[in-house]
Amino acid sequence: MHLNSISLFHQFAAKHFTRDSAVLELGPDFGCAPITPVYKLWHTTSPFPDDRLTFTCGEYTIPVPANTYDIVFSANVIEHVRKPWVWLRELARVCAPGGYVITICPANWPRHEAPIDCWRIYPDGMKALYEDARLEIEAVAGRVSDGHDPAEREWFSEGVLSIDTIGVGRKV
Repeated sequence: MHLNSISLFHQFAAKHFTRDSAVLELGPDFGCAPITPVYKLWHTTSPFPDDRLTFTCGEYTIPVPANTYDIVFSANVIEHVRKPWVWLRELARVCAPGGYVITICPANWPRHEAPIDCWRIYPDGMKALYEDARLEIEAVAGRVSDGHDPAEREWFSEGVLSIDTIGVGRKV
């Protein structure tokens, strides 16, 4: 996760992670999490098999019962989902009542297939996705990078700074 996304995470999402949290991280960037996963439960999943994952999921299905996790978290994944409205409903399904679904999307990063790259989502779009998933919106925000991250400067060599969007929704 790049610095701009980490800044959004700490500003809007970190407060929801407690040692008692059962967390599901989708599309983990192993070794690059913005927080240390020392929680009651921290599972990882992706549709792409990897021995480091807790389990593999489908494109729009997570093979766990409804209401399983206190926090369902993904960073820099939603832009690679073909139908994010369907995917976000599934994230909400596995989130426990009172729990949080948290997603971060790089809104203007260059195209980067992993294996596909479909969307850039700005705050109004994130709000619409969360409403469609019947999540109570706690925060939807965008952030423009301050340009201090060398990786961001490398990607945006012509002076354009990165913009990211975060959504934090509570399942009621």
